[in-house]
Amino acid sequence: MTASSTPDTFQGHRFWIFFKRLPWLWIITSGYLFFMLAIPTIALFLKAASEGSGKFWQVATSPIALSAYEVTFVTAFGAAIVNGLFGTLIAWVLTRYTFPLKRLVDAAVDLPFALPTSVAGLTLATVYSDNGWIGSLLAPFGIKVAFTRLGIAIAMLLISLPFVVRTVQPVLAEMEKDVEEAAWSLGASRFQTFWRVVLPPLMPAILTGVALGFSRAVGEYGSVVIVASNTPFQDLIAPVLIFQRLEQYDYSGATIIGAVLLTISLILLFLINLLQAWGRRYDI
Repeated sequence: MTASSTPDTFQGHRFWIFFKRLPWLWIITSGYLFFMLAIPTIALFLKAASEGSGKFWQVATSPIALSAYEVTFVTAFGAAIVNGLFGTLIAWVLTRYTFPLKRLVDAAVDLPFALPTSVAGLTLATVYSDNGWIGSLLAPFGIKVAFTRLGIAIAMLLISLPFVVRTVQPVLAEMEKDVEEAAWSLGASRFQTFWRVVLPPLMPAILTGVALGFSRAVGEYGSVVIVASNTPFQDLIAPVLIFQRLEQYDYSGATIIGAVLLTISLILLFLINLLQAWGRRYDI
């Protein structure tokens, strides 16, 4: 066997033939995703791992980090659940009813997508402050919104609402009303029709929207940093904690906390894909 026909050369030749058969669009797409998503993700994990398991565990489970995780995930989960209810209600009204300025209301749902988060935070802080339009009405009852954890929840509600509405709305639009009318003709009440006929195929879309909204709320920074006081053990969220570590030139601590959030985000992404796969069983 000659040097040019060694097993390594043969394997390289086969790989080159396989590579040449790949569509160029696939190669460009894979390369773009690799450089934009894979490399930064791998770099973050490698940087966090280079700090050693002892320091990683110490920073990731420090009292201030655990408090930030609790504020971030519990508040985001509560906001996602509330949006799951009201987002579904909004999608139902926009799909099933005709009313004046309907197109304007429908377009307004997408406002959090286009609105800079810092502007949203400034607006919420102004409206819900003690002297604001809404905050001044709540102050006599001892309810303080701006610069508290409640303000964080409202900010998360605002930026995650469109995910539920836009996920549920297409499913509702494709549902045939004939099925509901058949249930009514068989004696089912409106509640029974919704609970047993409409909700089962709608539930995967609702859960997917809730999961997407939850993921978006977990990573929110721009609006929360303005509407909250960012006080440790009170209303400090994990993304703000990362920025504070960077301001203190604690790059290793910021990287470790970022790796924890990224890991949880990847788990959420996996769960969202499972929900979407489950929802295909209910395609109408």
